[in-house]
Amino acid sequence: MTDLTQWEQDEIDRANASGSTPVVFIHGLWLLSNSWQPWRDLFEQNGFVALAPGWPDDPETVPEAREHPDVFAHKMVQQVTDHYLAAIEKLDHKPAVIGHSFGGLIAQKIAGTGASVATVAIDNAPFKGVLPVPLSSIRSSAPVLGNPTNRGKAIALTFDQFVYGWANNLDQDEARKLYDTYHVAASGVPLFQAVVANFNPFHNEVVVDAKNPDRGPLLIIAGAKDHTVPLAITKATYKYQQHNPGVTEFKEIADRGHSLTIDHGWAEVAEPALEFVRRFTS
Repeated sequence: MTDLTQWEQDEIDRANASGSTPVVFIHGLWLLSNSWQPWRDLFEQNGFVALAPGWPDDPETVPEAREHPDVFAHKMVQQVTDHYLAAIEKLDHKPAVIGHSFGGLIAQKIAGTGASVATVAIDNAPFKGVLPVPLSSIRSSAPVLGNPTNRGKAIALTFDQFVYGWANNLDQDEARKLYDTYHVAASGVPLFQAVVANFNPFHNEVVVDAKNPDRGPLLIIAGAKDHTVPLAITKATYKYQQHNPGVTEFKEIADRGHSLTIDHGWAEVAEPALEFVRRFTS
């Protein structure tokens, strides 16, 4: 397990000193934790304390990440999950957890351990038991999965690939702004892990415990126009998670693609997430 960085420990200390309910944000591939800043501000304005640890070895800034892209290589789903669990274990209060894309998968893995008081998964990556593989999802992941050697590499998207997978519902100006502001390289391993999850009976890291009665309430948010994680995947996630005896809810956001957490309409997604977390932490 990679040790927590000093800035991650500082965020934990700040959260503990606040006495407020913490909310842990988990980003997915091709982003850094600073992509959550507007969400953090919103939640803190509403009485929570927000923290957003990175994936192991993540650079702190986008320019640094672009200068050293190889640091993203080889990161695996359980390694990243354990990193977030290590941060959560240092919190004085059980947090709410919010994740997007692979962060949404990791958020559900964390919920399955009983470590979160409430969980929101936004356009989550698929895991074992989630069967649909829509064509748009295959095309979106092709820049990585199209070459088996990418498993051990850090892969950046071209602008055109980013537009198809993330910004298909945005105009070119906003798509370019998001790409220039947020996009970084990402580990190829998690995509390979996810694509074989339903066929790998051995050491499968892309597994979620949906039956643990301590999972806590879960909200799954879906962008209706997402090419990377289409509705078929989020609806199958919801069906799978309904095996849990706890609260499981689903919300579809119309006309939204995979960029829904960082584009101009982010608040439309953040508000229902905030209301859900508030219901189960007040």
